[in-house]
Amino acid sequence: MNKKSILIICALILLVTIAIVFLIFTTEPTAKSEAATKKTAMLVSVEAVKEGSFIPEFVATGTVQPIEDVQLSPLVNGQVIQRTAAFVPGGVVKKGHLLLKIDPSDYENQLELRKSELLQAETNLTIEMGRQHIAEQDFALVGADSLSDKQKSLVLRQPQLNAVKAQLQAARAAADQATLNVRRTRISAPFDAQVISQNVTTGSQVTPGDNLGRLVGIDYYWVEVSLPINKLKWLSFPSSDKEQGAVVKISNKTSWGENESRTGYLHKKIGALDQQTRLARLLVKVPDPLGLETPDENIPTLMVGEFVEAHIQGKRIEQVVKLDRNHLRNNRTVWVMHDGKLEIREVNIRLIDANHVYISDGIQGGEKIVTTNISTVTEGVPLRTEKDSVTD
Repeated sequence: MNKKSILIICALILLVTIAIVFLIFTTEPTAKSEAATKKTAMLVSVEAVKEGSFIPEFVATGTVQPIEDVQLSPLVNGQVIQRTAAFVPGGVVKKGHLLLKIDPSDYENQLELRKSELLQAETNLTIEMGRQHIAEQDFALVGADSLSDKQKSLVLRQPQLNAVKAQLQAARAAADQATLNVRRTRISAPFDAQVISQNVTTGSQVTPGDNLGRLVGIDYYWVEVSLPINKLKWLSFPSSDKEQGAVVKISNKTSWGENESRTGYLHKKIGALDQQTRLARLLVKVPDPLGLETPDENIPTLMVGEFVEAHIQGKRIEQVVKLDRNHLRNNRTVWVMHDGKLEIREVNIRLIDANHVYISDGIQGGEKIVTTNISTVTEGVPLRTEKDSVTD
């Protein structure tokens, strides 16, 4: 076969191939779209809101502080000759419990000396009173009516009597001081307390002003918390020490169990704002912080300086709609599903607490709130729920 014949055959094959491809493409079926323009409502989650009276709860953080906090110091010099076993860091002592005893020997000797001086002064007064009696008798016999008041006072030994009385008064004061010094050699707990620090022991030499240790009272602890000023009108404070303020639940999620808490009571407003945050400062009073008076052994205990969370109950709010705080949208609006469409409602807010919004106007109880975050929000856009989808 010559070259020309080969070229003719190749050209024929190419033409046939082109014809076949063209035929395939021209006879291919066309896909048709059906109902492509049908609008589908957005799938959302809704929640029916409740209307009624509710108790708001404010959450704040604060630090535990002792109400009674003292640094022990001696009032007399001497050597410590006794230290009670409870006077160690962490020890708990009752009011009047002996903590330390300073050697009282010198002060007891001083007391005996002052007692003898007092007895001598009392004896001198008795002697002088006898002399006074004799002087009055002599004066009555002489009948010196021409004497002046000053001369009469000298004759009746009035200056001598005053001097003896002054000596007696000084001796009595010296004896009282000596008695007081003997008592001061015994250092006792001024109240029911826990020992935070102990700086001396048996054999230590102490002088007035020395730091012997630190005690904090255990009847109550403070928790100082801060809240915005506009929340104060919703809080209840006691009008006297015999009353209790609003209930406060104290918790510590990092140290205590998830469901463990202590109960305190709102006590006082500190009359000055925090200089940095400009928030109002409040004191929460927590009774029995160490749980010593509570039969439950597993009750959590408070520690001075501990960082805790306080959940404060507010005053009851009447006739409002309670809404989850996360469902309040921008510009104080709420998304409502009404007749299968989205309504953007502006609402009047009575109060916002830690987790909820309390609405007085703009929405009614039982209405369905859209809880789903929608990227494109348009008034009147169709909405549906999973329940609606199942029904369809």
